[in-house]
Amino acid sequence: MRLLLDTHALLWWLADDAQLGVQARGLIADPGNDILVSVASLWEIVVKSRVGKLRADFREISEAIDRDGFSSLPVSDAHLAALEKLPLHHRDPFDHLLIAQAMAEDVTFLSGDGNASKYPVRVVDCAM
Repeated sequence: MRLLLDTHALLWWLADDAQLGVQARGLIADPGNDILVSVASLWEIVVKSRVGKLRADFREISEAIDRDGFSSLPVSDAHLAALEKLPLHHRDPFDHLLIAQAMAEDVTFLSGDGNASKYPVRVVDCAM
């Protein structure tokens, strides 16, 4: 299975946070699954760290992503084309791009965001 981690799912995984559910942990830890981390999530982490909404060390996160064998997902023209057509069920631009990427890549989105299920994308609740 190919899974795109929502930013909070990534952070919960890296922090071993109890908010990340047992099923989600199993999916991420399964060596048979391809775990994708979007450059948009890294951008979100840096932006929120800079404005004081999040305490995170980008270098440590980047190293942990590599250590855990996750794949980086850059933003492509296909992702932006999907984003352009995405309905505005909510206003978070980072979530919009992540959802568009999951749709364009035909991967499952691992997220705890209740708005994600409003979009035509496969979602697994990361709290489960």
